[in-house]
Amino acid sequence: MENIKFEVIKKISELGFKSRNLKNISKLDSVSPPSIFIGSKLKYPLVNVGILSPLQREDNAWVYDDAKYWANNNFQIGEVLRLRDNLLNSRFQSNVHDLRTSKNFVQMAQEIAIASKPVDLEIELKNKLNLGRNSDKVLTPHGMSAGLKSAKITGNVNVHQKVDKVINDDIKAVEGMESLYKSGFDEYTLSKILSVGVLGMKKNKKLVPTRWSITATDDALGKLLIKKIKDYPLIENYELFYGEFLGNCYLIMLFPRIWSYELFELYLPKSSWNPSDKIKASTDYEDYNGRKEYASSTAGGYYASRFPIIEYLNSIKKQASVLVIRIETPSYWAGLGVWVVRESVRKALDKRIKFDDEKELKESSKKIGMIKYNFDISEILSRSKLLKEKREQKSLRDFY
Repeated sequence: MENIKFEVIKKISELGFKSRNLKNISKLDSVSPPSIFIGSKLKYPLVNVGILSPLQREDNAWVYDDAKYWANNNFQIGEVLRLRDNLLNSRFQSNVHDLRTSKNFVQMAQEIAIASKPVDLEIELKNKLNLGRNSDKVLTPHGMSAGLKSAKITGNVNVHQKVDKVINDDIKAVEGMESLYKSGFDEYTLSKILSVGVLGMKKNKKLVPTRWSITATDDALGKLLIKKIKDYPLIENYELFYGEFLGNCYLIMLFPRIWSYELFELYLPKSSWNPSDKIKASTDYEDYNGRKEYASSTAGGYYASRFPIIEYLNSIKKQASVLVIRIETPSYWAGLGVWVVRESVRKALDKRIKFDDEKELKESSKKIGMIKYNFDISEILSRSKLLKEKREQKSLRDFY
């Protein structure tokens, strides 16, 4: 698998933009990873629906849109950007409620999104390429866009039998997602399927902008698992996890109490979302009963951080209160999307230390924060709603 990474990056580097006259490109014989992008910048319910594909046919097209592979093979920021800069977004406008307009382009986008393997395409563009990378906290960037004049799928589209069954059943979108998740489909696949309007009751089906579908998937799957973990016993010890990926450092503290969750995000000066000279911070929290409103301060990062932690608790069949501290350093010099949050947390969950009491957990967290990430988390701990609630609301365990 490492050879695939090397071959694709090398091919992109050799090809580069220097060998093409981009202004003259109007027709493509290409392949989609498969990947569809639904933009949210138009006045809702209008959206841009885009088919993402490299400019040329690529045997390993799936690499262009596989965040898990990037994380598992420790892609660097520049390598991810090179991949994504070579993706073209061939797009057209549509209304989210009308799934049968735009010369059947919507149905074609749906076919591509639900495919289990890359899809062969012939594409004709309406206008010249627009070069320029988008930057967003949730979305993974891509480098080029152009209006779509015509498109044709030139090969067989492989759709998993379970996906085909769920999208043809008249069930709620959440029920469809739960069924597919239990069958082994991950959040990346589910958010893609959700975005193209094939899940849900027939009367309610609609296109969902990609940025919304990503967070909606993290939240929906998270809530399904939270229901389960509330029935599990508490963890026996105090647990600390830590790790980093692409300049995103995580400290994750687990307390033997009923479910609650708090996230602090700290953006150090000159990191991707903080060009200033001062540290910026945001935080959101939920108690045992959950949140009624969207976590507007930490936004998509809140749900993307929470989901793999809930997966971990569900895997060990335990319940805990969870305090997460994210330190975004200047090493994270270009935003790559919320997948970085999810995979950074997963990498942190690989490093665990157990403690007998809360004091040891806090002291060790402070030491690791300073030694590993050169950051003093003392003030964060003093401001934590989760820890304040823990101090003020004694549990039966605290009396023994």
